[in-house]
Amino acid sequence: MLETAKTLPDEPSELKHLVGLLSSEVKSQALLIEKLRHQLIGMRRHRFGASSEALDQLQLSLEDEEVAQAAEEVASQADQNTTPDQKPNGQPRRKPLPDHLPRHEDILSPGDECGQCGGKLKKLGEDVTEELEYVPGRFVVNRIVRPRMACGCCETIQQAPMPSRPIERGRPGPGLLAHILVSKYADHLPLYRQSHIFEREGLDLSRSTLADWVGQSTALLEPLADAIRKHVLNGQAIFADDTPVNMLAPGSGKTKTARLWAYVRDERPWSGDGQPASWYQFSPDRKGERPNKHLLDYDGFMHADGYAGFNDLYRTGKITEVACMAHIRRKFVDVHKSQGSAIAEEAIKRIAKLYGIEKDARGQPPDERREARQSQSKPEFEDLEVWLYAQLTRISGKSPLAMAIRYALTRMKKLRPWLDHGFLELDNNAAERSMRPIALGRKNYLFMGSERGGKSAAIAYTLIETAKLNNVDPQAWLTDTLNRIADHKINRIDELLPWHYAQT
Repeated sequence: MLETAKTLPDEPSELKHLVGLLSSEVKSQALLIEKLRHQLIGMRRHRFGASSEALDQLQLSLEDEEVAQAAEEVASQADQNTTPDQKPNGQPRRKPLPDHLPRHEDILSPGDECGQCGGKLKKLGEDVTEELEYVPGRFVVNRIVRPRMACGCCETIQQAPMPSRPIERGRPGPGLLAHILVSKYADHLPLYRQSHIFEREGLDLSRSTLADWVGQSTALLEPLADAIRKHVLNGQAIFADDTPVNMLAPGSGKTKTARLWAYVRDERPWSGDGQPASWYQFSPDRKGERPNKHLLDYDGFMHADGYAGFNDLYRTGKITEVACMAHIRRKFVDVHKSQGSAIAEEAIKRIAKLYGIEKDARGQPPDERREARQSQSKPEFEDLEVWLYAQLTRISGKSPLAMAIRYALTRMKKLRPWLDHGFLELDNNAAERSMRPIALGRKNYLFMGSERGGKSAAIAYTLIETAKLNNVDPQAWLTDTLNRIADHKINRIDELLPWHYAQT
Protein backbone atom coordinates (compact mmCIF):
# COMPACT_ATOMS: atom_id res chain seq x y z
CA MET A 1 0.00 0.00 0.00
CA LEU A 2 1.04 3.59 -0.53
CA GLU A 3 2.43 5.24 2.54
CA THR A 4 2.91 9.01 2.90
CA ALA A 5 6.45 9.88 3.91
CA LYS A 6 6.60 11.66 7.24
CA THR A 7 9.38 13.96 6.00
CA LEU A 8 10.39 14.62 2.42
CA PRO A 9 14.14 14.63 1.62
CA ASP A 10 15.77 17.91 0.65
CA GLU A 11 18.19 16.46 -1.86
CA PRO A 12 16.89 16.40 -5.49
CA SER A 13 18.39 12.96 -6.09
CA GLU A 14 16.53 11.48 -3.13
CA LEU A 15 13.28 13.11 -4.26
CA LYS A 16 13.67 11.60 -7.72
CA HIS A 17 14.28 8.19 -6.18
CA LEU A 18 11.13 8.51 -3.98
CA VAL A 19 9.03 9.61 -6.97
CA GLY A 20 10.27 6.61 -8.91
CA LEU A 21 9.25 4.23 -6.12
CA LEU A 22 5.80 5.81 -5.81
CA SER A 23 5.28 5.71 -9.56
CA SER A 24 6.17 2.04 -9.69
CA GLU A 25 3.74 1.23 -6.86
CA VAL A 26 0.93 3.24 -8.51
CA LYS A 27 1.40 1.33 -11.76
CA SER A 28 1.39 -1.99 -9.88
CA GLN A 29 -1.87 -1.13 -8.10
CA ALA A 30 -3.46 0.08 -11.35
CA LEU A 31 -2.67 -3.27 -12.97
CA LEU A 32 -4.11 -5.13 -10.00
CA ILE A 33 -7.30 -3.04 -10.11
CA GLU A 34 -7.71 -3.72 -13.83
CA LYS A 35 -7.18 -7.44 -13.28
CA LEU A 36 -9.74 -7.58 -10.49
CA ARG A 37 -12.24 -5.56 -12.54
CA HIS A 38 -11.88 -8.02 -15.40
CA GLN A 39 -12.42 -10.98 -13.07
CA LEU A 40 -15.50 -9.32 -11.58
CA ILE A 41 -17.07 -8.71 -15.00
CA GLY A 42 -16.41 -12.34 -15.93
CA MET A 43 -18.03 -13.65 -12.76
CA ARG A 44 -21.06 -11.40 -13.27
CA ARG A 45 -21.46 -12.63 -16.82
CA HIS A 46 -21.15 -16.23 -15.68
CA ARG A 47 -23.73 -15.80 -12.91
CA PHE A 48 -26.26 -13.42 -14.42
CA GLY A 49 -25.70 -13.47 -18.18
CA ALA A 50 -27.69 -15.43 -20.76
CA SER A 51 -26.50 -19.00 -21.11
CA SER A 52 -26.54 -19.00 -24.92
CA GLU A 53 -23.92 -17.46 -27.11
CA ALA A 54 -24.63 -14.33 -29.16
CA LEU A 55 -24.56 -16.35 -32.39
CA ASP A 56 -27.27 -18.68 -31.08
CA GLN A 57 -29.41 -15.67 -30.12
CA LEU A 58 -28.99 -14.26 -33.63
CA GLN A 59 -30.01 -17.57 -35.17
CA LEU A 60 -33.07 -17.78 -32.92
CA SER A 61 -34.10 -14.26 -33.92
CA LEU A 62 -33.68 -14.98 -37.63
CA GLU A 63 -35.55 -18.27 -37.21
CA ASP A 64 -38.62 -16.59 -35.73
CA GLU A 65 -38.62 -13.78 -38.30
CA GLU A 66 -38.48 -16.31 -41.14
CA VAL A 67 -41.40 -18.28 -39.65
CA ALA A 68 -43.39 -15.05 -39.52
CA GLN A 69 -42.51 -14.15 -43.11
CA ALA A 70 -43.58 -17.56 -44.39
CA ALA A 71 -46.90 -17.33 -42.54
CA GLU A 72 -47.54 -13.85 -43.96
CA GLU A 73 -46.85 -15.09 -47.50
CA VAL A 74 -49.43 -17.87 -47.07
CA ALA A 75 -51.98 -15.36 -45.76
CA SER A 76 -51.31 -13.03 -48.68
CA GLN A 77 -51.70 -15.84 -51.21
CA ALA A 78 -54.97 -16.91 -49.55
CA ASP A 79 -56.33 -13.35 -49.81
CA GLN A 80 -55.39 -13.17 -53.50
CA ASN A 81 -56.51 -16.77 -54.19
CA THR A 82 -53.20 -17.55 -55.87
CA THR A 83 -50.73 -20.42 -55.72
CA PRO A 84 -47.18 -20.01 -54.46
CA ASP A 85 -44.69 -18.76 -57.01
CA GLN A 86 -41.20 -20.05 -57.47
CA LYS A 87 -38.57 -18.63 -55.13
CA PRO A 88 -37.08 -15.41 -56.49
CA ASN A 89 -33.65 -15.42 -58.07
CA GLY A 90 -30.84 -15.02 -55.59
CA GLN A 91 -32.18 -17.50 -53.07
CA PRO A 92 -30.31 -20.81 -52.66
CA ARG A 93 -31.27 -23.52 -55.15
CA ARG A 94 -32.53 -26.85 -53.90
CA LYS A 95 -30.04 -29.64 -53.65
CA PRO A 96 -31.12 -33.12 -54.74
CA LEU A 97 -32.32 -35.43 -52.01
CA PRO A 98 -29.61 -37.90 -50.90
CA ASP A 99 -29.48 -41.15 -52.87
CA HIS A 100 -29.00 -43.25 -49.74
CA LEU A 101 -32.55 -42.58 -48.50
CA PRO A 102 -35.08 -45.34 -49.29
CA ARG A 103 -37.63 -44.49 -51.98
CA HIS A 104 -41.32 -45.30 -51.89
CA GLU A 105 -42.86 -44.97 -55.34
CA ASP A 106 -46.49 -44.09 -55.92
CA ILE A 107 -47.52 -44.22 -59.59
CA LEU A 108 -50.58 -42.16 -60.51
CA SER A 109 -51.76 -43.31 -63.93
CA PRO A 110 -54.56 -41.70 -65.96
CA GLY A 111 -55.56 -45.24 -67.12
CA ASP A 112 -55.19 -47.19 -70.34
CA GLU A 113 -58.03 -45.61 -72.33
CA CYS A 114 -58.43 -42.04 -73.56
CA GLY A 115 -61.03 -40.08 -71.68
CA GLN A 116 -61.99 -38.21 -74.86
CA CYS A 117 -62.45 -40.92 -77.49
CA GLY A 118 -61.81 -44.23 -75.72
CA GLY A 119 -58.64 -44.97 -77.67
CA LYS A 120 -55.62 -46.75 -76.22
CA LEU A 121 -53.05 -44.55 -74.47
CA LYS A 122 -49.33 -44.84 -75.07
CA LYS A 123 -46.63 -43.52 -72.77
CA LEU A 124 -44.77 -40.35 -73.77
CA GLY A 125 -42.78 -39.80 -70.59
CA GLU A 126 -43.44 -39.06 -66.97
CA ASP A 127 -43.12 -36.38 -64.31
CA VAL A 128 -41.48 -37.38 -61.06
CA THR A 129 -41.92 -35.34 -57.89
CA GLU A 130 -39.83 -36.26 -54.87
CA GLU A 131 -41.24 -35.53 -51.42
CA LEU A 132 -39.09 -35.82 -48.32
CA GLU A 133 -41.06 -37.58 -45.60
CA TYR A 134 -40.29 -38.48 -42.01
CA VAL A 135 -41.44 -41.77 -40.53
CA PRO A 136 -40.71 -41.85 -36.78
CA GLY A 137 -37.09 -42.87 -36.49
CA ARG A 138 -36.13 -42.57 -40.16
CA PHE A 139 -36.46 -40.55 -43.34
CA VAL A 140 -37.88 -41.85 -46.61
CA VAL A 141 -38.46 -40.26 -50.01
CA ASN A 142 -41.90 -40.58 -51.56
CA ARG A 143 -41.67 -40.64 -55.36
CA ILE A 144 -44.91 -39.45 -56.93
CA VAL A 145 -44.72 -40.68 -60.53
CA ARG A 146 -47.28 -39.37 -63.03
CA PRO A 147 -46.89 -40.88 -66.51
CA ARG A 148 -47.84 -38.63 -69.42
CA MET A 149 -49.97 -40.68 -71.78
CA ALA A 150 -51.00 -39.93 -75.36
CA CYS A 151 -54.02 -41.36 -77.13
CA GLY A 152 -53.14 -43.36 -80.26
CA CYS A 153 -56.37 -42.22 -81.96
CA CYS A 154 -56.89 -38.54 -81.16
CA GLU A 155 -53.41 -37.77 -79.80
CA THR A 156 -54.88 -36.26 -76.62
CA ILE A 157 -52.28 -36.13 -73.84
CA GLN A 158 -53.50 -37.13 -70.39
CA GLN A 159 -51.88 -37.21 -66.98
CA ALA A 160 -53.15 -37.81 -63.45
CA PRO A 161 -53.37 -34.61 -61.37
CA MET A 162 -50.98 -33.98 -58.50
CA PRO A 163 -52.54 -34.78 -55.13
CA SER A 164 -52.89 -31.91 -52.70
CA ARG A 165 -49.92 -31.42 -50.39
CA PRO A 166 -49.45 -29.29 -47.26
CA ILE A 167 -47.04 -26.93 -49.04
CA GLU A 168 -47.64 -26.54 -52.76
CA ARG A 169 -44.44 -27.01 -54.75
CA GLY A 170 -42.73 -27.77 -51.46
CA ARG A 171 -40.67 -30.79 -50.60
CA PRO A 172 -41.82 -31.78 -47.10
CA GLY A 173 -44.39 -34.46 -46.47
CA PRO A 174 -46.98 -34.09 -43.70
CA GLY A 175 -45.06 -36.39 -41.35
CA LEU A 176 -41.91 -34.31 -41.64
CA LEU A 177 -43.80 -31.06 -41.03
CA ALA A 178 -45.50 -32.58 -37.98
CA HIS A 179 -42.14 -33.78 -36.68
CA ILE A 180 -40.60 -30.29 -37.01
CA LEU A 181 -43.57 -28.59 -35.30
CA VAL A 182 -43.61 -31.04 -32.39
CA SER A 183 -39.84 -30.87 -32.00
CA LYS A 184 -39.91 -27.06 -31.83
CA TYR A 185 -43.02 -26.42 -29.74
CA ALA A 186 -43.36 -29.61 -27.65
CA ASP A 187 -39.76 -30.78 -27.33
CA HIS A 188 -38.37 -27.21 -27.34
CA LEU A 189 -35.73 -27.78 -30.05
CA PRO A 190 -35.02 -24.55 -31.96
CA LEU A 191 -34.86 -24.95 -35.72
CA TYR A 192 -31.13 -24.37 -35.97
CA ARG A 193 -30.60 -27.35 -33.64
CA GLN A 194 -32.97 -29.48 -35.71
CA SER A 195 -30.98 -28.49 -38.79
CA HIS A 196 -27.83 -29.85 -37.14
CA ILE A 197 -29.63 -33.09 -36.27
CA PHE A 198 -30.82 -33.52 -39.88
CA GLU A 199 -27.29 -32.84 -41.07
CA ARG A 200 -26.13 -35.91 -39.17
CA GLU A 201 -28.64 -37.89 -41.27
CA GLY A 202 -27.04 -36.58 -44.44
CA LEU A 203 -29.79 -34.03 -45.12
CA ASP A 204 -29.03 -30.43 -46.02
CA LEU A 205 -32.03 -28.59 -44.51
CA SER A 206 -31.09 -25.08 -43.44
CA ARG A 207 -32.70 -23.22 -40.58
CA SER A 208 -34.31 -20.76 -42.99
CA THR A 209 -35.90 -23.63 -44.95
CA LEU A 210 -37.33 -25.13 -41.76
CA ALA A 211 -38.60 -21.70 -40.68
CA ASP A 212 -40.39 -21.32 -44.01
CA TRP A 213 -42.07 -24.69 -43.53
CA VAL A 214 -43.14 -23.88 -39.98
CA GLY A 215 -44.65 -20.54 -41.01
CA GLN A 216 -46.61 -22.06 -43.89
CA SER A 217 -47.77 -25.00 -41.76
CA THR A 218 -49.12 -22.85 -38.93
CA ALA A 219 -50.89 -20.60 -41.45
CA LEU A 220 -52.51 -23.69 -42.98
CA LEU A 221 -53.55 -24.95 -39.54
CA GLU A 222 -54.91 -21.61 -38.27
CA PRO A 223 -58.58 -22.50 -39.02
CA LEU A 224 -58.18 -25.54 -36.77
CA ALA A 225 -56.82 -23.36 -33.95
CA ASP A 226 -59.82 -21.07 -34.42
CA ALA A 227 -62.15 -24.08 -34.09
CA ILE A 228 -60.47 -24.87 -30.76
CA ARG A 229 -61.04 -21.23 -29.71
CA LYS A 230 -64.77 -21.59 -30.34
CA HIS A 231 -64.87 -24.85 -28.42
CA VAL A 232 -63.09 -23.33 -25.41
CA LEU A 233 -65.34 -20.27 -25.30
CA ASN A 234 -68.47 -22.44 -25.43
CA GLY A 235 -67.69 -23.81 -21.97
CA GLN A 236 -69.56 -22.82 -18.81
CA ALA A 237 -66.26 -22.03 -17.12
CA ILE A 238 -62.75 -21.39 -18.38
CA PHE A 239 -59.32 -20.96 -16.80
CA ALA A 240 -57.18 -17.97 -17.79
CA ASP A 241 -53.53 -17.11 -17.26
CA ASP A 242 -50.64 -15.40 -19.03
CA THR A 243 -46.87 -15.54 -18.96
CA PRO A 244 -44.12 -13.20 -20.18
CA VAL A 245 -42.02 -13.92 -23.25
CA ASN A 246 -39.33 -11.71 -24.73
CA MET A 247 -39.91 -10.22 -28.17
CA LEU A 248 -37.31 -8.48 -30.30
CA ALA A 249 -38.02 -4.73 -30.47
CA PRO A 250 -37.68 -3.64 -34.14
CA GLY A 251 -34.70 -1.43 -34.86
CA SER A 252 -33.33 -1.41 -31.32
CA GLY A 253 -31.48 -4.71 -31.15
CA LYS A 254 -33.05 -5.20 -27.72
CA THR A 255 -36.00 -7.18 -26.45
CA LYS A 256 -39.22 -6.12 -24.77
CA THR A 257 -41.68 -8.13 -22.72
CA ALA A 258 -44.61 -9.59 -24.64
CA ARG A 259 -47.22 -12.06 -23.39
CA LEU A 260 -48.66 -15.45 -24.23
CA TRP A 261 -52.21 -15.92 -22.92
CA ALA A 262 -53.84 -19.29 -22.27
CA TYR A 263 -57.57 -19.98 -22.01
CA VAL A 264 -58.42 -23.53 -20.96
CA ARG A 265 -61.61 -25.55 -20.90
CA ASP A 266 -61.37 -28.66 -18.74
CA GLU A 267 -64.54 -30.40 -17.55
CA ARG A 268 -62.91 -33.68 -16.56
CA PRO A 269 -63.12 -33.00 -12.79
CA TRP A 270 -66.92 -33.04 -12.98
CA SER A 271 -67.29 -35.52 -15.89
CA GLY A 272 -68.59 -32.89 -18.30
CA ASP A 273 -69.28 -33.59 -21.96
CA GLY A 274 -66.86 -30.97 -23.33
CA GLN A 275 -63.43 -32.18 -24.39
CA PRO A 276 -60.44 -30.48 -22.70
CA ALA A 277 -58.71 -27.84 -24.83
CA SER A 278 -56.18 -25.01 -24.50
CA TRP A 279 -56.35 -21.89 -26.67
CA TYR A 280 -53.30 -19.62 -26.79
CA GLN A 281 -52.97 -16.02 -27.93
CA PHE A 282 -49.92 -13.79 -28.35
CA SER A 283 -49.79 -10.05 -27.65
CA PRO A 284 -46.91 -7.54 -27.62
CA ASP A 285 -47.91 -6.25 -24.17
CA ARG A 286 -50.13 -6.97 -21.15
CA LYS A 287 -52.72 -4.23 -21.58
CA GLY A 288 -56.25 -5.02 -20.45
CA GLU A 289 -57.51 -4.53 -23.99
CA ARG A 290 -55.85 -7.82 -24.98
CA PRO A 291 -58.02 -10.19 -22.87
CA ASN A 292 -60.98 -7.90 -23.55
CA LYS A 293 -60.57 -8.68 -27.25
CA HIS A 294 -59.86 -12.37 -26.72
CA LEU A 295 -62.99 -12.90 -24.59
CA LEU A 296 -65.34 -10.50 -26.36
CA ASP A 297 -67.78 -13.31 -27.17
CA TYR A 298 -67.47 -15.24 -23.93
CA ASP A 299 -70.24 -15.49 -21.34
CA GLY A 300 -69.65 -17.55 -18.19
CA PHE A 301 -67.29 -18.05 -15.24
CA MET A 302 -63.55 -17.46 -15.39
CA HIS A 303 -60.92 -18.77 -12.97
CA ALA A 304 -58.05 -16.30 -12.84
CA ASP A 305 -55.53 -14.53 -10.63
CA GLY A 306 -56.05 -10.97 -9.43
CA TYR A 307 -54.80 -9.30 -12.63
CA ALA A 308 -56.45 -5.86 -12.82
CA GLY A 309 -56.67 -6.05 -16.63
CA PHE A 310 -59.56 -8.51 -16.28
CA ASN A 311 -61.69 -6.02 -14.33
CA ASP A 312 -63.32 -4.52 -17.43
CA LEU A 313 -64.51 -7.99 -18.37
CA TYR A 314 -66.08 -8.50 -14.94
CA ARG A 315 -67.81 -5.10 -15.09
CA THR A 316 -69.71 -6.15 -18.23
CA GLY A 317 -71.61 -8.70 -16.13
CA LYS A 318 -71.06 -11.38 -18.78
CA ILE A 319 -68.07 -12.94 -17.00
CA THR A 320 -68.04 -13.90 -13.32
CA GLU A 321 -64.68 -13.90 -11.56
CA VAL A 322 -63.58 -17.00 -9.64
CA ALA A 323 -60.41 -16.53 -7.58
CA CYS A 324 -57.67 -19.10 -7.03
CA MET A 325 -56.98 -20.80 -3.69
CA ALA A 326 -53.56 -21.96 -4.93
CA HIS A 327 -52.44 -18.32 -5.11
CA ILE A 328 -53.68 -17.73 -1.56
CA ARG A 329 -51.90 -20.82 -0.27
CA ARG A 330 -48.67 -19.83 -2.03
CA LYS A 331 -48.46 -16.60 -0.03
CA PHE A 332 -48.58 -18.50 3.26
CA VAL A 333 -46.06 -21.08 2.03
CA ASP A 334 -43.59 -18.28 1.23
CA VAL A 335 -44.02 -16.75 4.70
CA HIS A 336 -43.65 -20.12 6.42
CA LYS A 337 -40.47 -20.96 4.50
CA SER A 338 -38.85 -17.62 5.24
CA GLN A 339 -39.99 -17.09 8.84
CA GLY A 340 -41.24 -20.45 10.13
CA SER A 341 -44.51 -18.73 11.17
CA ALA A 342 -46.90 -20.96 13.15
CA ILE A 343 -49.86 -18.88 11.92
CA ALA A 344 -48.84 -19.42 8.29
CA GLU A 345 -48.47 -23.15 8.95
CA GLU A 346 -51.95 -23.31 10.48
CA ALA A 347 -53.41 -21.47 7.45
CA ILE A 348 -51.78 -24.03 5.13
CA LYS A 349 -53.30 -26.91 7.16
CA ARG A 350 -56.77 -25.35 7.02
CA ILE A 351 -56.51 -24.88 3.26
CA ALA A 352 -55.38 -28.52 2.95
CA LYS A 353 -58.73 -29.61 4.45
CA LEU A 354 -60.56 -27.86 1.61
CA TYR A 355 -58.40 -29.65 -0.95
CA GLY A 356 -59.05 -32.95 0.80
CA ILE A 357 -62.80 -32.51 0.34
CA GLU A 358 -62.25 -31.60 -3.33
CA LYS A 359 -60.17 -34.72 -3.88
CA ASP A 360 -62.98 -36.94 -2.60
CA ALA A 361 -65.53 -35.20 -4.84
CA ARG A 362 -63.41 -35.28 -8.00
CA GLY A 363 -65.14 -36.93 -10.95
CA GLN A 364 -68.62 -36.67 -9.43
CA PRO A 365 -71.47 -34.79 -11.17
CA PRO A 366 -71.89 -31.04 -10.42
CA ASP A 367 -74.91 -31.56 -8.15
CA GLU A 368 -73.04 -33.97 -5.88
CA ARG A 369 -69.97 -31.73 -5.81
CA ARG A 370 -72.11 -28.74 -4.83
CA GLU A 371 -73.77 -30.73 -2.06
CA ALA A 372 -70.37 -31.77 -0.65
CA ARG A 373 -69.16 -28.19 -0.71
CA GLN A 374 -72.23 -26.82 1.00
CA SER A 375 -72.14 -29.44 3.75
CA GLN A 376 -68.37 -29.83 4.25
CA SER A 377 -66.35 -27.10 2.49
CA LYS A 378 -68.49 -24.09 3.37
CA PRO A 379 -68.11 -24.41 7.18
CA GLU A 380 -64.33 -24.86 6.78
CA PHE A 381 -64.14 -21.94 4.34
CA GLU A 382 -66.06 -19.53 6.57
CA ASP A 383 -64.17 -20.65 9.67
CA LEU A 384 -60.92 -19.91 7.84
CA GLU A 385 -62.13 -16.38 7.08
CA VAL A 386 -63.06 -15.72 10.73
CA TRP A 387 -59.76 -17.14 11.93
CA LEU A 388 -57.74 -15.00 9.48
CA TYR A 389 -59.53 -11.81 10.63
CA ALA A 390 -58.68 -12.72 14.24
CA GLN A 391 -54.99 -13.29 13.45
CA LEU A 392 -54.77 -9.97 11.67
CA THR A 393 -55.40 -8.11 14.95
CA ARG A 394 -52.53 -9.92 16.71
CA ILE A 395 -49.63 -9.17 14.35
CA SER A 396 -47.92 -6.13 12.89
CA GLY A 397 -49.88 -4.69 9.99
CA LYS A 398 -46.68 -4.15 7.98
CA SER A 399 -45.37 -7.71 8.28
CA PRO A 400 -45.30 -10.13 5.29
CA LEU A 401 -47.74 -12.37 7.18
CA ALA A 402 -50.26 -9.52 7.49
CA MET A 403 -49.92 -8.86 3.76
CA ALA A 404 -50.59 -12.53 3.04
CA ILE A 405 -53.68 -12.52 5.27
CA ARG A 406 -55.10 -9.36 3.67
CA TYR A 407 -54.53 -10.84 0.22
CA ALA A 408 -56.29 -14.05 1.27
CA LEU A 409 -59.32 -12.25 2.70
CA THR A 410 -59.66 -10.12 -0.44
CA ARG A 411 -59.43 -13.06 -2.83
CA MET A 412 -61.65 -15.39 -0.81
CA LYS A 413 -64.58 -13.02 -1.42
CA LYS A 414 -64.08 -13.69 -5.15
CA LEU A 415 -63.87 -17.45 -4.55
CA ARG A 416 -67.37 -17.87 -3.12
CA PRO A 417 -69.00 -18.83 -6.47
CA TRP A 418 -67.02 -22.08 -6.18
CA LEU A 419 -69.19 -23.08 -3.19
CA ASP A 420 -72.41 -22.70 -5.17
CA HIS A 421 -71.52 -24.31 -8.51
CA GLY A 422 -70.29 -27.88 -8.89
CA PHE A 423 -68.68 -27.22 -12.28
CA LEU A 424 -66.20 -24.72 -10.80
CA GLU A 425 -62.80 -25.52 -9.32
CA LEU A 426 -60.98 -24.45 -6.15
CA ASP A 427 -58.00 -23.08 -8.07
CA ASN A 428 -56.71 -21.99 -11.47
CA ASN A 429 -54.20 -24.80 -11.80
CA ALA A 430 -55.56 -25.93 -15.17
CA ALA A 431 -54.38 -22.65 -16.72
CA GLU A 432 -51.11 -22.65 -14.79
CA ARG A 433 -50.32 -26.14 -16.11
CA SER A 434 -50.85 -24.84 -19.63
CA MET A 435 -48.06 -22.32 -19.03
CA ARG A 436 -45.40 -24.96 -18.30
CA PRO A 437 -44.56 -25.68 -21.97
CA ILE A 438 -44.05 -21.94 -22.54
CA ALA A 439 -41.73 -21.69 -19.54
CA LEU A 440 -39.66 -24.61 -20.82
CA GLY A 441 -39.63 -23.35 -24.39
CA ARG A 442 -38.51 -19.80 -23.65
CA LYS A 443 -35.36 -21.13 -21.97
CA ASN A 444 -34.36 -22.42 -25.40
CA TYR A 445 -35.65 -19.88 -27.90
CA LEU A 446 -34.98 -16.86 -25.58
CA PHE A 447 -37.26 -14.46 -27.48
CA MET A 448 -39.83 -14.09 -30.27
CA GLY A 449 -38.56 -12.34 -33.38
CA SER A 450 -41.84 -10.58 -34.21
CA GLU A 451 -45.58 -10.47 -33.53
CA ARG A 452 -46.25 -12.77 -36.47
CA GLY A 453 -43.74 -15.26 -35.07
CA GLY A 454 -45.56 -15.07 -31.75
CA LYS A 455 -48.87 -15.75 -33.50
CA SER A 456 -47.40 -18.82 -35.20
CA ALA A 457 -46.18 -20.06 -31.82
CA ALA A 458 -49.65 -19.55 -30.30
CA ILE A 459 -51.25 -21.60 -33.10
CA ALA A 460 -48.74 -24.44 -32.64
CA TYR A 461 -49.13 -24.46 -28.84
CA THR A 462 -52.94 -24.50 -29.22
CA LEU A 463 -52.86 -27.60 -31.41
CA ILE A 464 -50.14 -29.52 -29.61
CA GLU A 465 -51.31 -28.86 -26.03
CA THR A 466 -54.94 -29.63 -26.90
CA ALA A 467 -53.87 -32.94 -28.40
CA LYS A 468 -51.90 -33.78 -25.26
CA LEU A 469 -54.90 -32.92 -23.03
CA ASN A 470 -56.89 -35.51 -24.99
CA ASN A 471 -54.18 -38.18 -24.73
CA VAL A 472 -53.56 -37.93 -28.48
CA ASP A 473 -50.05 -38.21 -29.91
CA PRO A 474 -49.60 -34.70 -31.38
CA GLN A 475 -47.19 -35.90 -34.07
CA ALA A 476 -49.49 -38.67 -35.32
CA TRP A 477 -52.51 -36.36 -35.28
CA LEU A 478 -50.73 -33.47 -37.01
CA THR A 479 -49.40 -35.85 -39.66
CA ASP A 480 -52.93 -37.03 -40.43
CA THR A 481 -54.33 -33.50 -40.28
CA LEU A 482 -51.68 -31.95 -42.54
CA ASN A 483 -52.30 -34.75 -45.01
CA ARG A 484 -56.05 -33.96 -45.15
CA ILE A 485 -56.57 -30.30 -44.37
CA ALA A 486 -55.73 -28.88 -47.81
CA ASP A 487 -58.74 -30.73 -49.35
CA HIS A 488 -60.99 -30.50 -46.28
CA LYS A 489 -64.06 -28.27 -46.41
CA ILE A 490 -63.69 -25.28 -44.09
CA ASN A 491 -67.27 -25.65 -42.81
CA ARG A 492 -66.41 -29.18 -41.59
CA ILE A 493 -63.13 -28.26 -39.90
CA ASP A 494 -64.40 -29.61 -36.56
CA GLU A 495 -64.02 -33.13 -37.96
CA LEU A 496 -60.24 -32.70 -37.74
CA LEU A 497 -60.16 -31.87 -34.02
CA PRO A 498 -57.97 -34.23 -31.97
CA TRP A 499 -60.78 -35.94 -30.06
CA HIS A 500 -62.40 -36.96 -33.35
CA TYR A 501 -59.05 -38.32 -34.51
CA ALA A 502 -58.84 -40.35 -31.28
CA GLN A 503 -62.28 -41.85 -31.96
CA THR A 504 -61.34 -42.97 -35.46
